[in-house]
Amino acid sequence: MSTHIRQLHARRIWDSRGRPTVEVDVILDDGTLGRGIAPAGASTGTHESVELRDGGSEQGGWGVSRAIANVNHEIAPALSGRDAMDQRALDELLIALDGTANKSRLGGNALIATSMAVLQAAANARRLPLWRHLAGEASVTLPLPEIQIFGGGAHAGRRIDLQDLMVMPIGAHSMQEALAMVADVYRTAGELMADSGRRAGVADEGGWWPDFSNNEEALQMLTRSIDKAGYRHGEVMISLDIAASEFGGGGIYRPGLEGRSYPREEWIAVLLDWIAKYPILSIEDPLAEDDTEGMIAFTKAVGRRVQIIGDDYLVTHAARVREASAVKACNAALIKPNQAGTISETFDALQTAKECGFSTIVSARSGESEDVMISHLSVGWNAGQLKVGSFARSERMAKWNELLRIEEALGSAAGYTGRSALPV
Repeated sequence: MSTHIRQLHARRIWDSRGRPTVEVDVILDDGTLGRGIAPAGASTGTHESVELRDGGSEQGGWGVSRAIANVNHEIAPALSGRDAMDQRALDELLIALDGTANKSRLGGNALIATSMAVLQAAANARRLPLWRHLAGEASVTLPLPEIQIFGGGAHAGRRIDLQDLMVMPIGAHSMQEALAMVADVYRTAGELMADSGRRAGVADEGGWWPDFSNNEEALQMLTRSIDKAGYRHGEVMISLDIAASEFGGGGIYRPGLEGRSYPREEWIAVLLDWIAKYPILSIEDPLAEDDTEGMIAFTKAVGRRVQIIGDDYLVTHAARVREASAVKACNAALIKPNQAGTISETFDALQTAKECGFSTIVSARSGESEDVMISHLSVGWNAGQLKVGSFARSERMAKWNELLRIEEALGSAAGYTGRSALPV
């Protein structure tokens, strides 16, 4: 079996928002194919890997012809003949080839699609599912899902300020049961929205389109949906992605629906009030990415009652995770491969987070595809949690359904992480 790269080719395909993205095929000497697709975020951190877009008027400036050319004419010759089994060496070559701190020359989208394709080719060459290729002989568990019920923020025309209102089926005992519980809550939320004359479709990630007069009304509706679906708060809990960088900075927060500005201390008080009133177990990016002081203060005020996730604040970067741990600015890290730019850097951020005692959540982006790699990453790396979006739209369901197949393949060895994945 030869696992050296014979051919590498990029093409333009389309993501779940109908925007261009990069797909890369890697073909090994023995004919084995590996494929990677770059996802794209709408709410992005300042320090994350930079997508290379064409700009201009064509395709709204979202074109990826330059990123594709970089793969086909610069990356492909550099990787030709290299061993796909040496993921780290190939990723280091990609990083050196780009030569910038944020992947802006060749494009983070070009690099992550290539890195993913190499990884998949290596697993396929071994005739192993990707999760097993990653885990080796180690035991694995199925992740606790965080699944969007209402979309918001940059994913829903900023109809509400909160970006994701999600549920976590912590009382389930298997992935089958977990997804069935979420299906009940999602369906019930849609029925309640319809009954109130507010159901107007779905947002970017498949959650119900938010038609609320203020942010707290969305929390009230989600809590009501859990209750009406028949679940106790010890079985299904709420997870929020505040994405505070979208409406805050410099210690001042200006959520559009509230019609006022909040100094850092007052905004933290709002969040603490929500935690006291609603079954909230996890909050992502509660303060802006430039507000380390606020993150530290919020984490101290909450203690170990709630999982506090850094996303824009950490951007899947090992050094930033270590810095956050040192000052106790959060207790969990969101792990997004395209934020890092390569699979090896993604893994390093996850491992660093674990070493710091953080929980880890592998995450999709709002612009997704039918690719299911993150489902395998969450299992093979024993991440503990997975955030994909909602319980609708095929690019989301493909990933949830893949977990069911993995659970079935594991058979009696299948374990569901549940609440034990949380640092609280």
